[in-house]
Amino acid sequence: MSIRAYDLHLPERTDSAVIFASPHSGRHYSDAFLRDSVLSPLALRSSEDAFVDRLFSAAPAAGAPLLCAHLPRAWIDLNRATTELDPALIDGLPRGPHNPRVASGLGVVPRVVAGGRSIYRGKIGLDAARSRIRTVWRPYHDQLRKLIDAAHDQFGQAILIDCHSMPHEALDTSVSVGRRPNVVLGDRFGAAAATGLVSRLEEIFTDLGLTCVRNAPFAGAFTAQQYGRPGRGQHVVQVEIDRALYMDEATVTPHSGFDDFKALMDRAVERITDLGRARDKALAAE
Repeated sequence: MSIRAYDLHLPERTDSAVIFASPHSGRHYSDAFLRDSVLSPLALRSSEDAFVDRLFSAAPAAGAPLLCAHLPRAWIDLNRATTELDPALIDGLPRGPHNPRVASGLGVVPRVVAGGRSIYRGKIGLDAARSRIRTVWRPYHDQLRKLIDAAHDQFGQAILIDCHSMPHEALDTSVSVGRRPNVVLGDRFGAAAATGLVSRLEEIFTDLGLTCVRNAPFAGAFTAQQYGRPGRGQHVVQVEIDRALYMDEATVTPHSGFDDFKALMDRAVERITDLGRARDKALAAE
């Protein structure tokens, strides 16, 4: 039986170079995975960017595609390279060069969830790990590449907004803004997106009343590194949103302010999508 790798939501008519993607909001926890794990379903969800797909769900109505993971980050991490395999988890895998993400248990097939809690009692087989990559990771990235190429062909540029959430406890008061940031924009310090584009994104969020900083503590991971080529008109910005703005992190449920924050994000999505209209092509080249 085939595995559903992603959910793709397309507009009736694509009229923007912007693409939204949510690689960590998948929440289909199979019975087999739940049986294999030593953690409760709630503990497994601690690594999930819960409800981020809902926060950006206005994208198709605004004229932009939205690509979302279907399966959870605890099972396969779509924002990691296929080479980031963990020998402490995968049986028969030789040790390779040191990789801090792999060493901490957060490779392409994660060993731990938030707080360093082990997902499994022992190891999993190399064939099983490769199967996850083949059946889920590759289809997701094949589809993402198609969306990027289509935007570039149609508009002469592609702007990928890589949508994430961050634990509230991961954030400290920012020196640059004098208070705790609500949003972190990661462009790998200019390597993944044009500065002018990131500046406009920052304006959008700050105009909506959100505190925004760049690249600290999240500068962008595999997706930004792999697809961000601003010199070619291909831009990636990783957007991290403080979970406390819309959910109860302990129970992984929307809190009473979710609907109001979702309405604010609908306005953000509309304005971000506007950045990718043909008339704004020069913006990303700044």
